[in-house]
Amino acid sequence: MTHDNSRRWQLLGLAAVIVFVIWLLAPVLMPFALAGMLAYLGDPLADRLQRLGMGRTWAVSIVFTVIAVIFIGVVLLLIPLITHQVENLSENLPHYVEWVRGVALPWLQQRLHLDPGTFDTDRVLATIREHIGSIGSIAARTVAKVTQSGMGIITWMTNAVLIPVVAFYLLRDWDTMIAHIQRLLPRSIEPTVVRLSRESDQVLGAFVRGQLLVMLALGVFYGLGLTIVGISIGPLIGMIAGLLSFVPYLGFIIGFVAAMIAALVQYGDWLHVILVVVVFTIGQLLEGYVLVPRLVGGKIGLHPVAVIFAVLAGGHLFGFLGVLLALPAASVVMVLLRYVFARYRESPLYNDPAPRSETARLDVEVDVRVNGTPRPPGDGVP
Repeated sequence: MTHDNSRRWQLLGLAAVIVFVIWLLAPVLMPFALAGMLAYLGDPLADRLQRLGMGRTWAVSIVFTVIAVIFIGVVLLLIPLITHQVENLSENLPHYVEWVRGVALPWLQQRLHLDPGTFDTDRVLATIREHIGSIGSIAARTVAKVTQSGMGIITWMTNAVLIPVVAFYLLRDWDTMIAHIQRLLPRSIEPTVVRLSRESDQVLGAFVRGQLLVMLALGVFYGLGLTIVGISIGPLIGMIAGLLSFVPYLGFIIGFVAAMIAALVQYGDWLHVILVVVVFTIGQLLEGYVLVPRLVGGKIGLHPVAVIFAVLAGGHLFGFLGVLLALPAASVVMVLLRYVFARYRESPLYNDPAPRSETARLDVEVDVRVNGTPRPPGDGVP
């Protein structure tokens, strides 16, 4: 085995070990992943304050304080709003059930020409009540178990304290850690890794910061639009649609269906249905032609199918941590794949021409298919 091949196998083995260790430690990596995301989001602002002449510790303290104030303010603002919306939904839930039972199911039976017994509303409602009851009992048992378990309480409290502490130290020492990692890289691959890391940083910056702004803007737009239309639970639907918008069309579909049902149950006329359609149509146009091009840009290059696959694969492999990191990881993978494809286009495997005899044989076969009369293999072959 040559030296180059041995080095490649060593690097591949090291990468495999790192991935395997991450997979093993996935259940305990959640607070560190969240802390790393916070540090990554705050590092550009801390660097900008440093360039203005401020020390790193003071710059990090200011950035960390701003992030904490924003987070606490958002929580204090959203908790009363979400509580009110959930109470409103609970009060209107019997009306939704009655609408499904008296309007939606008979309409489906008539349009699809189904047997009236296909949708046994009493059986459906009984099944829903049974499952809701089982879910409630499971949730009650889970909450009781967590509250009775001292270790569970300690784990939640530890994570609540650990995330901001780790985020602060990561943010303070971010540049130092990056420099240490760069010094540890093998000298033969250090320039390539640094270049790919910078490209990945550009992609992640465009995605993470841009996508968060897109989700916030869509949530506010849908919430305000549905509230103006008169949907009582419009803010709740808007928040859900905005949060789920990081998966292509998922937030739009769930929010649109929920808003349509709410409009039909609350008003029962076509005017409010049309207004809901207008709100979500404008929201899709706003997302596709204004928000995503301006806030996210075209640097990510992820196809919607690739986004859905990344989210599902990340959730299957690493749980909620995988869902959280699926799209940033997929963006980095796209950078690596572009590099691999460029190397492939420069390799002998791609550029070496076919043997002369094989080229002559193919030319003769093509000529026979086109002209219908064969000619000697060497005739006219360059």
